[in-house]
Amino acid sequence: MSTEIGNSPDQTSADAHAVAELRAEMAAAAERFEGADPGDVIAWAVERFGDGVVLASSFQDAVLLDFSSKRAPSVEVIFLDTGFHFPETLAYMRKLESEMGLNLTIMTPTVGPDVEPCGSPRCCELRKVEPLNRALEGKVAWITGLKRVDTPERSAAPVVAYDDAKGIVKINPLAAWTDDDIDEYVAQHNVRRHPLNSVGYISIGCAPTTRPVAPGEDPRAGRWSDSDKTECGLHV
Repeated sequence: MSTEIGNSPDQTSADAHAVAELRAEMAAAAERFEGADPGDVIAWAVERFGDGVVLASSFQDAVLLDFSSKRAPSVEVIFLDTGFHFPETLAYMRKLESEMGLNLTIMTPTVGPDVEPCGSPRCCELRKVEPLNRALEGKVAWITGLKRVDTPERSAAPVVAYDDAKGIVKINPLAAWTDDDIDEYVAQHNVRRHPLNSVGYISIGCAPTTRPVAPGEDPRAGRWSDSDKTECGLHV
């Protein structure tokens, strides 16, 4: 006679209760940190979750990294190297790593460049979503640079929330910031800009699917401009 191994009903109930408590705690934190200084949010996240929190950066700008390097310099920074980034992005990443002393981890895909290459239907799933999921294994929270103004899908993003899709806490210190806020911060604090900003690239992803934008054009218009795609899958 075989014995099935798994969570007991009591354990399952306890886990569900713990998640419910965490979800309520994060909802209260979201209300408390609405409009707060992003550095304060990052400092709280590291104090609350310790080594269980990581910061994911696309290195399209350095604003979130500037806050984290000043308030939580040891936090692990995750970069998803899809294999299709602009050389300028990779050079920018290495420059910031050196200047800011980042605790950087680079995640790479498990598939080669010829499998679902950049622009194909499953590229983002294989080169962004899957590597991020690996990076988050064993973690309890992740910090992102997501802003509400980025896309309609992000318009209601809270500063802090329990991420049901990933089963961990998601922290968006810049959620309420606009693109003008980013530019103002960069200018005031002399933050190093991505080198492609000077030639019209504002929202910067992989080279084959990113183009410069014209003056007055939506900053995200340069991403996947030949399709109706607006999200890579990391935040949905």
